[in-house]
Amino acid sequence: MRIIAGTKRGAVLFAPKGMHTRPTLDRVKESVFGILQFELEGKSVLDLFAGSGALGLEALSRGARFAAFNDSARESAAIVRKNIEKLRFEELSSVYALDFSAFLKRAALDGLRFDIAFLDPPYGAQLAEPAMEEMLRLGLLNDGFVIVAEHSPHKPLNPVAGLRLRDSRRYGEVAVSFLIGEDDR
Repeated sequence: MRIIAGTKRGAVLFAPKGMHTRPTLDRVKESVFGILQFELEGKSVLDLFAGSGALGLEALSRGARFAAFNDSARESAAIVRKNIEKLRFEELSSVYALDFSAFLKRAALDGLRFDIAFLDPPYGAQLAEPAMEEMLRLGLLNDGFVIVAEHSPHKPLNPVAGLRLRDSRRYGEVAVSFLIGEDDR
């Protein structure tokens, strides 16, 4: 697992041990960031089910101004911190080890708002839709936001009020959906 492009291109990332996390494949990450390439500069990013933090770190390497990382597993949050230190992104990021709902409430209280949100929850947990609903309800997304949700291609995302599908891609056993506000173009 590595950073594909940007200021930290080629940097190898630490990953949590075991099977509790499923890192995003480089080819999937490359495609996702190819789609987002003109939407990253100066943006605020959320990596909600962070694992190693690879998605948020890739965004920072490509010009995002800030990234918040959250993973309920303390081991994963520790790995994210280790990767942030390795890449020297301490001033551009914050890391939390909370349940996703608790994190979103905390983010709202702290006044955080995001332009791009990466959601890569465990496939069987069905957390993407509740997370999107909570982000919208709490007003955590800036105008023109994009939510990038990774999920099983065998289980498409359920519609969430206030969002519409901008794009969807399939990469073997991985699907990625790009969602935007209902009124956004």
